[in-house]
Amino acid sequence: MQTILSGIKPSGTPHLGNYLGMLKPSLELMKRPQTRCFYFMADIHALNTIQNRELLRQYTYEAAAAWIALGLDPHQAILYRESDIPEISELNSLLAHAVPKSLMNQAHAYKAITQKNQEAGNEDLDDGVNMGLFNYPILMSADILAFDTDFVPVGKDQVQHLEITRDIARRFNVRHGECLKLPQVIVKEEVAVIPGLDGRKMSKSYENIIALFQPEKEMLKCINRIVTDTSPPEAPKDPDSSSLFAIYQGFAAKDQIEEMRAHYAKGIGWGQMKKELFEVIRSALGDAYKIYQELMSHPEELDRIFNEGAKKARAIARPIVDRARNAVGF
Repeated sequence: MQTILSGIKPSGTPHLGNYLGMLKPSLELMKRPQTRCFYFMADIHALNTIQNRELLRQYTYEAAAAWIALGLDPHQAILYRESDIPEISELNSLLAHAVPKSLMNQAHAYKAITQKNQEAGNEDLDDGVNMGLFNYPILMSADILAFDTDFVPVGKDQVQHLEITRDIARRFNVRHGECLKLPQVIVKEEVAVIPGLDGRKMSKSYENIIALFQPEKEMLKCINRIVTDTSPPEAPKDPDSSSLFAIYQGFAAKDQIEEMRAHYAKGIGWGQMKKELFEVIRSALGDAYKIYQELMSHPEELDRIFNEGAKKARAIARPIVDRARNAVGF
């Protein structure tokens, strides 16, 4: 039995980038034989940016409802909130003593903020950095190591965190004896970076997202806002440099993708391409929108699923964390 773990930080409304980059690949892994899947809401991580308690709860429900609507079966997989598993926070504390500050200095999220401050001429390079953000890789390591995880599907931009997790586990094992399992990373390269409305990576921080579960009319309006060039409809176009095509191939079947490549070579109007993109997204999502709306109107059902998932997850994590406690001498 192999263990696969995947988490999503509930820091905003789920969007197409979340679906193609993480949700869809993680659900495909659930179909593997002899596989035990853990899916969690990284709500402790979300505290770095979300301090409004009602907003945090709303985003947590949205993320869970999206996963279930898209095919996550709570009876087959274990779905839980990170904050409901005290063993994760306990392991986080145990791991921290084996992690040098220099390793945390190399984390992408931390370096991005310090670089931004430097470019802005801010003398305090740590301005805007809280300890939750600085220690983000340690908590992420605890999320993974608490379940003896074998594989973690991540986007290309998250690979470094998995490398840090493996490094932390090695350091802990060298210091305290073989105790923690080193996970492997799974990266789906073809959907590693999903472009947003402006061509940059789709991200809530860029405000360029296309929400996954919005009414169809709003979805079409949003797609129509995707930035394109001024080439005429009859001009041949390069699909590999097209934001529209990058999103399209994440939802379309293989034969549809090849057919669309042919249309690009012959020439296709951007307006027509946006209509095609809308249709293929609508077809791929199917009844997911209705399921999502039903779950969001009954948050008590999501709470029930979370509570059941937490019981199962804690039963598995407890002996693993006890093993780490014993290794350090507690």
